Amino acid sequence: MPEMPEMPDILSFGEPMIEFNQTGERDGAIYLQGFGGDTSNFAIAAARQGASVGYISAVGDDAYGRLLRELWARDGVDHASVKTDAAAFTAVYFVTHGEGGHQFSFLRKGSAASHFSAADLPRTRIESAKVLHLSGISLAISASACDAAYAAIDFARRAGVQVSFDTNLRLKLWPIDRARAVLSDVMKRCDICLPSYDDITAITGLSDPDALVDHCLAQGAQRVALKLGARGALVADANHRQLIPPFPCRPVDATGAGDTFGGAFVARLVAGDDLFTAGRYAAAAAALSTEAYGAVAPIPCAARVRTLLAATAA
Repeated sequence: MPEMPEMPDILSFGEPMIEFNQTGERDGAIYLQGFGGDTSNFAIAAARQGASVGYISAVGDDAYGRLLRELWARDGVDHASVKTDAAAFTAVYFVTHGEGGHQFSFLRKGSAASHFSAADLPRTRIESAKVLHLSGISLAISASACDAAYAAIDFARRAGVQVSFDTNLRLKLWPIDRARAVLSDVMKRCDICLPSYDDITAITGLSDPDALVDHCLAQGAQRVALKLGARGALVADANHRQLIPPFPCRPVDATGAGDTFGGAFVARLVAGDDLFTAGRYAAAAAALSTEAYGAVAPIPCAARVRTLLAATAA
């Protein structure tokens, strides 16, 4: 009998994208082609820390879909559960930079990933994983993708698989009232909650970081990592919490830093780290990911993260 393929420990579900990131060359007229999509970034970040990772999604039968498959293959992300949809396209976005930070423009409506449905889910793989990860964007890109996300969560929870959730609120994708209702509902179904400060403030109306963490824990999350940007991250469980300060870095582009934090954090939890060791590791990874342009290219490997951790400890 042929050997069964190895099942990934971490599965991530969502929409992958091709990125065009504005550089400082020729007064901003030059764009660097890269990769993005929050849950794909998460998967790559986890894989670069040594985790066993798979991705669930769909791409178009086009050059960009093939580029993404090559990326996942290089980084060891299992993409057997990524469909090729010949009737749709692979989503694209552009990043511009100015005094107010980075801004995004998306070409994604009708993308292959937005056509993904619950019938496309790899149920056996989900039930065999240790963690299923998804985000607010996974839920927002279409009704069928939202239904698929809920079905994936149900498969995971029934099988005792932990659910990791990054709020990633994008109001260009859906109105705030629907976003608030759906994201709040999914927060009740997750085990690991990875909110960004601005997102969770918009959802809850709260502003104090401790109150925000208390809210996530009260919803049912066992572990929370509240990403505070330049202020670091507040990491907590029901009994303990700790502010993880930001690591020193020379930031150029923060695109994907939160995804890098999440992927590294979950990878280290699966590897057996305690909550605060995982949080410190993730903060170091996120800092390193800001030191070059693009969401994916700057995501560090484990050796670089450990070098920074050792240097700051010394």
